[in-house]
Amino acid sequence: MLKPLPDPEFVVIGAGAAGLAAADELTRAGRSVVVLEARDRVGGRAWTRRMPGLDIPVELGAEFIHGEAKVTHSFLERAGVGVTASVRKQRYVCAGRLQPVNGFAEAQRAVEEASRLARDMSFDAFLARQRLPAKTKRFARLMVEGFDAADPRVVSALSIREEWGGGSLGASQPRPHGGYGALFDWLARDILARSAQLVLGAVASEVRWRHGRATVSATFAGARLSIAARRVIVTLPLGVLQSGPLRFPQKRAALAKLASGPVIRVAMRLHRPLWEERAPGVAFFHAPQAPFPTCWTPLPLRAPLFTAWAGGPKAARLSGQSNASLIRAALASVQSIFGRGAQRELAAAYVHDWRADPYARGGYSYVKVNGQGAREELAAPLGGTIFFAGEATDSEEAGTVAGALRSGIRAAREAMS
Repeated sequence: MLKPLPDPEFVVIGAGAAGLAAADELTRAGRSVVVLEARDRVGGRAWTRRMPGLDIPVELGAEFIHGEAKVTHSFLERAGVGVTASVRKQRYVCAGRLQPVNGFAEAQRAVEEASRLARDMSFDAFLARQRLPAKTKRFARLMVEGFDAADPRVVSALSIREEWGGGSLGASQPRPHGGYGALFDWLARDILARSAQLVLGAVASEVRWRHGRATVSATFAGARLSIAARRVIVTLPLGVLQSGPLRFPQKRAALAKLASGPVIRVAMRLHRPLWEERAPGVAFFHAPQAPFPTCWTPLPLRAPLFTAWAGGPKAARLSGQSNASLIRAALASVQSIFGRGAQRELAAAYVHDWRADPYARGGYSYVKVNGQGAREELAAPLGGTIFFAGEATDSEEAGTVAGALRSGIRAAREAMS
């Protein structure tokens, strides 16, 4: 028989970036909190692993610090975690050769034309109207699919204009020392030190509530767990909110205006760093026709780690395949960049398909055509009792760790007000 947990003031569902930030805000205010996490780890869609033969962390989820990200830097400073600036030098495969390119600048050039949009449309429809070089259109689509994990036929052109229009696209995106895992492990220890209850492997299945009182039902260690609280903060990823088991009918309209972009990532340790001899100093490689069209190295860190990334429609086509099949597809992408024999350099690989992950159901969110305001609708509390956080609810830094952290703090403050 499981020992029942004492009823807290607050229950936080999810121990990703948003849930940990919410619990941090609540416990720093002296409130009692229970955090329920379905996984056997914290961090959610940030997952830092170690691979034998490498002295650097291997990220299978979030890796970079995007944009200004003040809240991320604030948490890193509190945790005593430094950052390493990334290298942005790029090459793309054209006619079988590696050619210089600034994919971010090409994409930025395309979106400049969106400033005159009077009504929303899909990004694909927007590009079809533009008189732009084929290369510019190719990289605009590549960025929408890879950077935003979005389907160009579905994503709102106005939302892409808003996201890319600030000119920060392609700016330096540092990495946390030790990976994001170093930050979230510290944050978990910190909330536990302030007497929060953190329950791993607890899958929330139902939230019943009335004004000022809620009961969360979950399964844990094969048994039913029920916790009553004054208020609940739900930090589940968008794809999980859309697919269940937790359902909030009041959020149906907002959820229909957003999409959870598929992402597949393959992290490969090679016997030797091929890029050092074939493209020294290059960090990012683009092979638009390959199954994994974007790959990168850990530069300026020197290690034989090569990451293959697919987002949007290409990830959707690959999703659900076996790890062996995904590794073969990643190796085909490596060969398209470095030539024949490159796949023989594989020493080890980790794979994660975020759409197939039952506790993620996608990489991160994007706005569909005419979906403006959906993030704010999703973030709105229900009856002063149920509150919502997660990157999909943040209107300024959605799709990023910073957006998730910001949303957790915002939801905790709303819940305490």
